[in-house]
Amino acid sequence: MQYKRILLKLSGEALMGEQQYGIDAKRLAEYAEDIKSVIGKGVEVAIVIGGGNIFRGLSGASQGMDRVQGDHMGMLATVINGLALQSALELQGVETRLQSAIKINEVAEPFIRRRAIRHLEKGRVVIFGGGTGNPYFTTDSAAVLRAIEIKADVILKGTRVDGIYTSDPEKDKTATKFDKISFNDVLSKGLKVMDTTAFTLSQENELPIVVFDMNTRGNLMRIVSGENIGTVVNI
Repeated sequence: MQYKRILLKLSGEALMGEQQYGIDAKRLAEYAEDIKSVIGKGVEVAIVIGGGNIFRGLSGASQGMDRVQGDHMGMLATVINGLALQSALELQGVETRLQSAIKINEVAEPFIRRRAIRHLEKGRVVIFGGGTGNPYFTTDSAAVLRAIEIKADVILKGTRVDGIYTSDPEKDKTATKFDKISFNDVLSKGLKVMDTTAFTLSQENELPIVVFDMNTRGNLMRIVSGENIGTVVNI
C-alpha cells in the first residue's frame, strides 16, 4: 500500500446520492464497503464528513440567521452524518469510533488526539464529527487539522468529479484534467480545491491532497494501492 494512514474527506452532499437532501442508504453502504476493503489491507482510516446534506451554516446566515448559530447547527449535522456512516461501517463488521469536537458524550467520544491515534493503530476507523468545534471554519479546515494532528500520510478528498480541472468539467466540456499539480499552481490558477484556510494549512505542513471520484466503486482502493487516480496536489 502506498499510504499507511489516510484522512478521507467526504462532503455531506455525497451522502444524498440521487436524492435532493438527507442520506441515501445505498450510497452509504457503498462507501462503507469501499472503506472496509482498504481496512482489510492494513490501511488506517480516519474520516471527516461534511453536513451540507442536512444544514449549511453559511446558507442559513445568507437568509438572516446568526452565523454562529448556523455554524453550530452545521456542526450537529456532521455528527448526524458521522453516526450514519458509523452504523453503515459496523453493519460491514468494521470497528469504528465517532469523536466529536463538541461535547455530545451520550453519542460520541470527545476528540482526544492520543486516543484517536490509538484507535487507528488498533485498526478502527475513526470518524471526526463536529468540524473543528468552532464557527467560521469549514469541514475542509477540520479535515486538514485532524490529518496533521494524527500524522496522516495524505488527505483523500472524495468528490463527484475525478480530479482537478482547468475549469468546472460539468459546465465546460473543454476543461482538461491535471494528474499532478503543485500548491502554488493551484493558487496562481485560481483553482478551487478547498477553502483558502484549509488549503494554506495543508501547504504549510506539506500534506499532500488527492482529489478523486469517490462515487466510482474501487477508486479508494486504487489510490491507496498507488494507482494514478484523480489529481495529486503536492509541494
